[in-house]
Amino acid sequence: MDAENGAGVAARKNADLPVRIVSALVMIALSVGALVAGEPWFGWFVLAVVLATLVEFVLLVVKATPNISYRLAGILAGTIYIGVAGYMLSRFPLPIVVGVIGAVIFVDSFAYLFGRTLGGPKIAPAISPSKTWAGLLGGIVGATVWIAGWIYVVARSVAGETTMFFDLSEAGQILGLGAAVAVVAQAGDFLQSWLKRKAGVKDSSRLIPGHGGVFDRTDGMIPVVLLAGILLGAAR
Repeated sequence: MDAENGAGVAARKNADLPVRIVSALVMIALSVGALVAGEPWFGWFVLAVVLATLVEFVLLVVKATPNISYRLAGILAGTIYIGVAGYMLSRFPLPIVVGVIGAVIFVDSFAYLFGRTLGGPKIAPAISPSKTWAGLLGGIVGATVWIAGWIYVVARSVAGETTMFFDLSEAGQILGLGAAVAVVAQAGDFLQSWLKRKAGVKDSSRLIPGHGGVFDRTDGMIPVVLLAGILLGAAR
């Protein structure tokens, strides 16, 4: 019976896989199309994503607490958090936008791969039962791999450098940046997971078939954009 139940759960989890794939392809196509089209289309695309994320955030806050003061404080904080990230992303140069989006995709993909393959202890099961330390390690590996490739292909070509290898100092900086990106992306995931638990819902909405809501897709992106904006500001 246990084996049958396990097989049934697995079948239900995989039943919407084709829908998830199609939705993911549509989201990628829209994102790439907006990037290629440039302004003003990319700015409008970012604004639409920001507004959808903010609406879902507000609905979660309203469901999470009946306290009016907490609601207002949460909505104000969320508006600043989401709005500033959206503004920063819309102002980034194209190479930085590609770098940020790619880093988050690699964090999520490697975290999923390591978490499913290695398993192990959960980070905070009361908030997000699926997040493991192995997944966080995978996220760090993924972010580091992407950042190293991005610096080599994009940043160095823009700067006109032709060096094939990183020195020890550069390698250490890339690893540190990869760890920071993975940690803040996971922190964004945990923030949203905590809010959804408080609201008593599984997804932020049902807007994207197989994926939940827009906030379910941008939760890790928001803090990474903020981190990138801070680092760029410090570098100027």
